[in-house]
Order: sequence, then structure tokens, then C-alpha cells
Amino acid sequence: MIEGPKSGLLAVCDPRPLYEPSRRQITWPNGAIATTYSADEPDRLRGPQHDAAWCDEPAAWKYATDAWDMLMFGLRLGDNPRVVATTTPRPIELIRSLLASPHTVVTRGHSRENEENLAPQFFEDIVGKYEGTRLGRQELEGELLDDVPGALWVRAQIDKLRVKEAPELTRVVVAIDPAMTSGEKADETGIVAAGIGSNGEWYVLADRSCRDTPDGWARRAVGLHGELTGDRIVAEVNNGGDLVEHTLRTIDKQIPYKAVHASRGKRVRAEPIAALYEQGKVHHVGSFPQLEDQMCNFVPDNYDESPDRVDALVWALTELQVNFKFMMV
Repeated sequence: MIEGPKSGLLAVCDPRPLYEPSRRQITWPNGAIATTYSADEPDRLRGPQHDAAWCDEPAAWKYATDAWDMLMFGLRLGDNPRVVATTTPRPIELIRSLLASPHTVVTRGHSRENEENLAPQFFEDIVGKYEGTRLGRQELEGELLDDVPGALWVRAQIDKLRVKEAPELTRVVVAIDPAMTSGEKADETGIVAAGIGSNGEWYVLADRSCRDTPDGWARRAVGLHGELTGDRIVAEVNNGGDLVEHTLRTIDKQIPYKAVHASRGKRVRAEPIAALYEQGKVHHVGSFPQLEDQMCNFVPDNYDESPDRVDALVWALTELQVNFKFMMV
């Protein structure tokens, strides 16, 4: 938004404003001042007043509704305070409410309208691959898509169960669905953390999935395990076998680890977890846009890509479910 090479404020404003990152402040020669905020910290917006705001990618904010609400409380200066939101229109609750408001002016655009500012290879590799697909309609054409018929999860269900923070957790696991190749065109490695609360309900805590080398995703998973004071890492080893454990133990020899094998199909593994959501027992702590997109597009018998994030989610919640049943016996 500020330092973008072609569309950032420093590139498009003439005269150029002064940017002071340590103060989170941009000052124009005429005295106008803008302050930067992170949507991951909604409470920082509690108190400051504004006459205008620019919000980028609110559909991907972790605490979308909370951050937006705090901004609205402070948008009260001047005769006509306004906000512009630039975003991919993912069908989360906030975006739906904004599109439904009579006070919202909607402008849509296609990525091809910005072709002169983007690398030619982007259009050959990305636009050519996804144009006309469901994902392309959302990401390239700016179309708000409803839930996919036959998908195991729906957004309204996830939104309804979303919480800002988890209660005291009795057990936390980090699950890995490792990719067997690395590079730009490789599958992602799914890395999802979840915990079970003292109330007997499940909480999705983090999605650190990535496209990286084995050493890279192993460090990310071990780091997340330490960050959350996890009890165990579980990893699918159908393709990687002992190499998965070996890679993790090169990072931390003492890491608590359990290998899991996919002996059943994805639908059979995922349906019991989807049922937990339907029963209102699984909560997302904040928002995980890419994971939730994959969940709500996941039709088990008609899925073209490897559902890496969904697989990691299923393994994490399955491990917690098995452990919980054992404790209740």
C-alpha cells in the first residue's frame, strides 16, 4: 500500500509524502497525515479518529469483523467520512454485509485490465491456467462465489462458530501433510495446529501451510509446535515414510512425533470431522482464508488439486478426537 513499486502511495503521489515506518505515519507536504494499522490488532483502532481510511484485502483479515468494527467507531471526522476497501471478494460475513449495504459503491475489475503493470509470464502461467475456473472467477475476475454444492463445509457454518480466542487447552497438536516435491509448481505442505479445550470442544489455532523444501516446512512445523507449546506433531507418511520423521528430528531430536497412514479415502477421513463442525464443536480462532477457501471448495469426489491444508486439518482434529475418546473411556 505504501512502498508498492507501481501503485504504492510513495510511487503515485506528487509531491511525494514522507514515510516514517517507526511512527507508522505518512505525512504529505500540505500537512495531511495517514497512520498505518494492522488488522491483526483490532484494539489498536480503539480511540483514534479518522476522516478517511483505505483497507486492503479485508477478506483475508484474521479478525475481519472486529477490525472493521473498530475502524468504523473511529471514522467520525469531517462532513463525509469514507473508506475504500480493495479486496478479492471472498464470501465471508464482512464482505457479504458490505456488498448488501445501500451505502456501498462497488467497482469490479479483471486482472487483464492491469496487464500493462504485470509480468508477461504471470498471464501465461497464472491467468492462462486459472481463467474460466472457479478460483479464477474469484481471484482474477472479482466475482463473489457462493458455497460449492456438495462441499463438506460451508462458510456460514464456519463463521458462526468463529471465536477470537481459545479457552484453556488440554492438548495441542500440529499436523503435517507433507509435499514430496518442492518448487513453485509443487503441492503445498499442509501445516495446521489445533487444540481441544477443557470444555470438550475443538479449536483450530493456526495454518502455517507453505510451499517449501523439506527442511523449510519441517522448521516451520517445529517452530509452530514450540510457539503453541504443543503436545505432539502428527504427519501423514504414505509417501515420505521414515524420511518425514528424519527431517523433523534434524531440527529437534526430542520432538514428540506420531506417524499416521492414510488407509482410507479422503471422504471417509474428512466426513467425521465435517460432522464435528455441523454439531457446533469446532471453532476457528480468528480467520484462516486459504484453509477456509479449500474447505469450502472441497468436494471429495471432484477435487482437482491436492487438498493439503484440509488434509492437515483433518489429521489434527482426528488425533485430538481419538485422544479425547480415550480420555473419556
